[in-house]
Amino acid sequence: MVSVLRFTCWISLVYSTVNCCSQMPVLMTVGEPGSLCCPGASKQSNNVTWYRNGSTIPISTSNYSRIHQQGEFLWFIPTSMEDAGIYECSVNGSKRIARRLEIFKNHDGLCFNRNTVFLERVPLRSNRKLTCPIENNFGNPKALSRVQWYRECSHRLREDKKYHSYDKYLVINQTTEEDKGMYLCQAQFTYMEKQYNVSRAINLTLFVSYANIPPNITYPRNHSIEAELGSHVLMDCNVSTYVDDLIIYWEVNGTHAEDFNSLYKAHLYRRRHSGKWIVGAKFNISEMKSEDYEKFTCFVSSAVTFRSSAYIVLNRPALNIQGYLIGGLASPLFVILASVLIYKFFKVDIVLWYRDSCQPLLRKEISDGKLYDACVLYPKDATNCSYSPDIFVLKVLPDVLEKQCGYNLFIFGRDDLPGQAVVNTVDETIKQSRRMIIVLLPDLSCSSTQIEASEQQIAVYRALIPDEIKVILIELDKIDYTNMPESIKYLKQKHGVLMWRGDFSEESQMATSRFWKNMRYQMPASQSPPSSDFHLLPEFSKSAPVLKG
Repeated sequence: MVSVLRFTCWISLVYSTVNCCSQMPVLMTVGEPGSLCCPGASKQSNNVTWYRNGSTIPISTSNYSRIHQQGEFLWFIPTSMEDAGIYECSVNGSKRIARRLEIFKNHDGLCFNRNTVFLERVPLRSNRKLTCPIENNFGNPKALSRVQWYRECSHRLREDKKYHSYDKYLVINQTTEEDKGMYLCQAQFTYMEKQYNVSRAINLTLFVSYANIPPNITYPRNHSIEAELGSHVLMDCNVSTYVDDLIIYWEVNGTHAEDFNSLYKAHLYRRRHSGKWIVGAKFNISEMKSEDYEKFTCFVSSAVTFRSSAYIVLNRPALNIQGYLIGGLASPLFVILASVLIYKFFKVDIVLWYRDSCQPLLRKEISDGKLYDACVLYPKDATNCSYSPDIFVLKVLPDVLEKQCGYNLFIFGRDDLPGQAVVNTVDETIKQSRRMIIVLLPDLSCSSTQIEASEQQIAVYRALIPDEIKVILIELDKIDYTNMPESIKYLKQKHGVLMWRGDFSEESQMATSRFWKNMRYQMPASQSPPSSDFHLLPEFSKSAPVLKG
């Protein structure tokens, strides 16, 4: 019963809603000043008399006495343990009214007694004000100095965004679990030029109050979206909250949505989910128009003064610059790659087309003093071979390169004069030629008659001199180069080789066929474009040597 009375009296001290000047017990801490008031008395009462434990002797009225009466109050400056007991007061000689006084000592190691601690229970995440429960009946209020606040007796609270104190109040902003615990408020009371400490302890506890938890706007999230003209857009303000008394509405550039556009009809909804309320307001823009590209803000407020907002901005779709950049960068690369591939696969045709198109210019550029476009070396009199090169060298080659393409050839065995020194003729002819054509046979039995040693040595010597002359090797059939001279292997590696696989048909003797295009590509630019007219070879008897391919 005593604890209940203590709590009731503390409530009256803190909130001043109940007159604590009643017959309830009064709690005081030893060594601190305090006073008892007489129930029913007022400041206008001139005749109030205090007695101790039924005594008939009134308590002293001298200000110098530690216990004395002054007006309607009985003062203890300061209190002592033996002061505990029953005190009686009488107003104008009326019936005495008893008051109980209890004196406590601070517990060891503490600046307060646990029995005198005041309880304060506040909600989490709220701005709360603690009131120091020091009675306002200390006579002259100016005798109390400014209240100081402490945590756990020793840590004085600093003024910051979290804590702010004024008069006898301590404001705690946005309470958290770290704020719970013991608080001590302390002031100094001056009496007869002597100062006494007056302190009170408050135990702060916290509880969850859903009303103090602000609503969470899950959508929108202060962002922007792109919408095409004529497209459909859903504007939805979705809120998660513990209370269901929210007010939700949309504004467009500071104007209520329905005032901005009468077609914006918001649809409110509410449902329960996992202990929370899901509430919202949404409306449809069935067809985007130019005036719809604005900033839409959703406002949420509640009866607990919470107010929050979130917005979404509707923008026109931006140009796909990335696609243009990729296309702009990829196009030159594609053109270059395509050009390289085209040149790789159609190099011969491109070069020949260029030569034919620029024939007049090329004719003027030929001024190197050479007499022949090419000289031709081949194994003569190869009678013991299964392949005879005479038909190809003396008939097919001149008909295509000389008659159709306009080249000037020097063929050894056809154009050299009888009786001339072979070595001198070969050396001089090679010097006067722009290309050297060497015809090779596959049969090793012909090696003794391939090309005369002197002619071959001079030709190879000229070909091996850097930039002296370019060699064109022609195979009349597939050749195994294992037993070929090293000089021939080197020339094949350096200049490549052309393989004749044709017959004596009309198609194989056309300058536009693949073999002759490759041949013309290896040859220098002709002084006249290839002619479409050519002479077919006469039929040879079965006894005549035939080129096998």
